[in-house]
Amino acid sequence: MATYVFGHTTPDLDSIVGAISLSYLRNQLGLQSIASRQGVLNLESQFVLEKFGFDAPILKTSYAGEEVYLVDFSDKAQAPVDIMEATIVGIADHHKLGDLTTSTPLEMWVRPIGCSNTVIKQMFDYYGVAIPQNIASIMVCAILSDTVIFKSPTCTKEDTKAVKELAKIAGIEEYKALGMELFNVKSNLTGATPRELILRDFKDFDMSGNTIGIGQLEVVDLTLFDTLKEELHATLSQMQEDREAIMVLLTDIILEGSQLLVCANDNTKIEKAFHTTLHNNEAWLKGVMSRKKQIVPFLEEAYK
Repeated sequence: MATYVFGHTTPDLDSIVGAISLSYLRNQLGLQSIASRQGVLNLESQFVLEKFGFDAPILKTSYAGEEVYLVDFSDKAQAPVDIMEATIVGIADHHKLGDLTTSTPLEMWVRPIGCSNTVIKQMFDYYGVAIPQNIASIMVCAILSDTVIFKSPTCTKEDTKAVKELAKIAGIEEYKALGMELFNVKSNLTGATPRELILRDFKDFDMSGNTIGIGQLEVVDLTLFDTLKEELHATLSQMQEDREAIMVLLTDIILEGSQLLVCANDNTKIEKAFHTTLHNNEAWLKGVMSRKKQIVPFLEEAYK
């Protein structure tokens, strides 16, 4: 039986590249694996796959009865609805441990670093498997994206080391210039509806029984949203549904901070989490660039 390797419900570049890179590694080890995805490719993923000549992982949303290897998540809220009917054989991740449980032993590669593909690079090293040039290229992109070209507080020496080693394999000399190319692609809002923008990099979290949805848009210039904020707020209100709160971070990688847009049943919990005051359901969070490290832990504490 082949094992499906995939990332979270709304896949970002790390989860797409992770499915490809980890599937390749497992196949080299004689473990039949298929790269898949739960959702549509975002612009950045489309750009990277086209640039380096890859087909997208297959789209698959049901995994009952299958063996699966999870990349970049371990939260049930980010998994297929039938995940508990699948057999989880492994997890490669760089987030907090989520609420998924298994009935059988599994392989765990979870480290507190900036990107799942850094973890996967370490797996290649551990097993002594050479990384092809094209796979090294997309792994460089995933790490640069997830670490915001090394500016994110989640970035570690392991991430920068991985990029340097992968860039050498890939023949990429100016990898920081490649990183800026990625963020210019991310900054392209043309033709996208407010809902599509919010869902570009979106995750639901279960916080003490409360569903909290958090999206993030990383751009090189926050003024790109000046004419869109009203529509983004209206769309957040429509998307709240049964969630306790839904929000989107508009992250400026040059200013190194995020504008937070919120729709919540209780704004005081959001204000408590970030020691701020919401004005018209917005707040500027100076220095905040990481959802994983600077948003989720504080919200979890506020919703306890």
